[in-house]
Amino acid sequence: MDKQKLYVIKIGGSLIDNQETLMNFLEQFASINALKILVHGGGKLASDLAVELNVPQQMTDGRRITNEETLDIVTMVYAGKINKKIVAKLQNFNCNAIGFSGADGNLIKSEKRSVSNVDYGFVGDVDSKSVNVDLLQKFLELQLSPVFSAITHDQKGDLLNTNADSVASVLAQALSQNYDVELLYCFDKDGVLEDVVNPDSAVKMLNFAKYEQLRSENKLHQGILPKLTNAFQAKENNVNKVVLHNETKLQNQINHQNEGTEIIL
Repeated sequence: MDKQKLYVIKIGGSLIDNQETLMNFLEQFASINALKILVHGGGKLASDLAVELNVPQQMTDGRRITNEETLDIVTMVYAGKINKKIVAKLQNFNCNAIGFSGADGNLIKSEKRSVSNVDYGFVGDVDSKSVNVDLLQKFLELQLSPVFSAITHDQKGDLLNTNADSVASVLAQALSQNYDVELLYCFDKDGVLEDVVNPDSAVKMLNFAKYEQLRSENKLHQGILPKLTNAFQAKENNVNKVVLHNETKLQNQINHQNEGTEIIL
């Protein structure tokens, strides 16, 4: 028996920061005639609020150090304002969405990142065993479209800030046992670029050897590396299809026009 199709779609900060582009994307997302889950990042709003509240922000290798005050800010912004605004906009497009953090229904449990060279603070790491598949499946069976912020919990009473690319990957991996899952990383390029200054240099198919080559030649933008790490992890763990593509062309991807970069083994 064929598995039911499920899309797990991740969007990032650049899309969230642009209201016009976001509305266009959400309209395309709402029109997908299949089961679907949306995972979103945070955009500039958390950083802007931190400045307003005079809470210094510390970044290491592009990653936010999440102390207690910063955790309060990202929870308010990611799991609160951004998540609920996306849900409200999807309802406007007749998509019955429901917003979650990982703590809701114990849907995504994480482990606080251990301290090595850097103490990232209240940051959670996830794997495919982190996901409460049985409960999430019940929401999907009700034709609801879950919208996840990247705030998880440790089941010890603490919320944890988590990489949204990782959240999308582990959701796709966990649900692939029951569904035909397609994981889409949507961002502001037409895929993985072989030349970062040439927008027309997107690689159609990317295997690990080609990825290692591009990385060793310093041809990959730093921001794409977490996506690719999580994309390959998903593909290695039975996710049927993994694609990185342009956030403005979602409907093209759904219609199998395959304009982005597909991850292959």
